[in-house]
Amino acid sequence: MFPVLQIGPLSIQTPNLVILLGLWLGLTLAERLAPRFGVDGDTLYNLSFIAIIAGIIGARLSFAAQSLQNFLDKPLSLLSPTPNMLDPVGGMLIALTASLIYGSRKKLALWPTLDALTPLLATLGIALGLAHLASGDAFGMPAELLWGISLWGARRHPSQIYEIVASGLTLWLIWPRANSARGMAGETFGRFTALSAGACLFLHGFRGDSTILANGFRLEQIIAWGVLAVSLWWLGKFYKKIEG
Repeated sequence: MFPVLQIGPLSIQTPNLVILLGLWLGLTLAERLAPRFGVDGDTLYNLSFIAIIAGIIGARLSFAAQSLQNFLDKPLSLLSPTPNMLDPVGGMLIALTASLIYGSRKKLALWPTLDALTPLLATLGIALGLAHLASGDAFGMPAELLWGISLWGARRHPSQIYEIVASGLTLWLIWPRANSARGMAGETFGRFTALSAGACLFLHGFRGDSTILANGFRLEQIIAWGVLAVSLWWLGKFYKKIEG
């Protein structure tokens, strides 16, 4: 694992750097492919940038609201770059709200916009896997395998590498459909959702940090089954509508 990149006196958190590079690459890719979905590249870039900034600010403020007294005593801690002081759920809600407001003002159609954002999301999936590999998070179950890796005192499934490969395959599988030639707005996003849910089902079969319920089922896999079922049902209706 490689959690910290040391450049002279400067210590950089490798996972954070990988995520930032993934954001940059994903935004660049999405901006260039956006016209294939009938979406203006600059508008899509601005939408993504606003969502990211709003999400970060919202995640910090949401976290602060849950520990209000601590931040009232030390208000400057709001500016701390510590990623642990973020509330992901609050951040996503604020990011979604900001995106909807901006998209409404720019009159962006929902499904073409989601299609155009798919390359960004798929690229972020690869970056997240690389970040997990660097930090040692999302580790696999103990297993005596030839290709296993030593981590946290045991030889384990290289689940982070599985994640990187699965995300790369997802990006590759949606790439040929990165066009709107058939006028099937929403298809690329639907396929990405189904593929991501399927990957989650597979990956959590090897993860050592899954949430295990009382009956032995993994919570993440139950959620993935639900998402996969809904996305496949929606795609089925979608194709029938196109064929009809």
